[in-house]
Amino acid sequence: MNVLIYLIPAALFLGALGLVAFLWSLRSGQYEDLDGAANRILIDDEEDP
Repeated sequence: MNVLIYLIPAALFLGALGLVAFLWSLRSGQYEDLDGAANRILIDDEEDP
């Protein structure tokens, strides 16, 4: 039971860290263009020699 003294704050800290990382990714525009990467693979920009 004494191990819960360490595990509960560690779990809360990791959860808060994940939330902060998610909010940072929202603010930095990571989810702006969801279809761009999916369509970019289909476009052939190579020039024939």
